[in-house]
Amino acid sequence: MRCWLIKSEADVYSIDDLARDGRTMWDGVRNYQARNWMRDEMKPGDPVLFYHSNGDPPGVAGVARVASAPYDDPTQFDPASLYHDPKSTPAAPRWQLVDFAFVERFPAEVPLPLLKADPSLDGMELLRKGSRLSVQPVTEAHFQRVLALARG
Repeated sequence: MRCWLIKSEADVYSIDDLARDGRTMWDGVRNYQARNWMRDEMKPGDPVLFYHSNGDPPGVAGVARVASAPYDDPTQFDPASLYHDPKSTPAAPRWQLVDFAFVERFPAEVPLPLLKADPSLDGMELLRKGSRLSVQPVTEAHFQRVLALARG
C-alpha cells in the first residue's frame, strides 16, 4: 500500500463535494507523471490526503481512498470537454484515471504554513519549491504526521 496526495481547488471540487458524492472519478489530469502514478502505482484502498490548493492559506482538508483500478479518462474523447485531447482515441487512449472515495473531513484544514514549519515533514513533495503536480506520492510517515496534525 502506498499513500498519496491529490489537489483540487475548493471552489471547483472540494472535500465536501466528495463527501456529498461519496465517490468521484479524478478526471482532467493532463500531466504524464501524475497519470503514470494513477495508472501504474495507485491501488484500490490506498489512502489519499485531499488538499485544497486555493485556500487562504491552502491546506489538507481530509482523507480519501483510491476506489478503483485505472481506466480511460472519458473527457479526453469529448470535444465539448475542457480536457479533450484530439490526439487521443479510444483505440489509443493517452489519459487514465482512478476513482476516489470519501473517508474523512478534518475538523479544520491543516494549513500549508503549519506543514512547512513541521521539521518531520521535510522532503514531502508538496512542500518542495515548484511542486505543482495535482497527484503525488506521500510517504507513510508524512501521511501519519499530517493525520496527527489534523487530529490534534
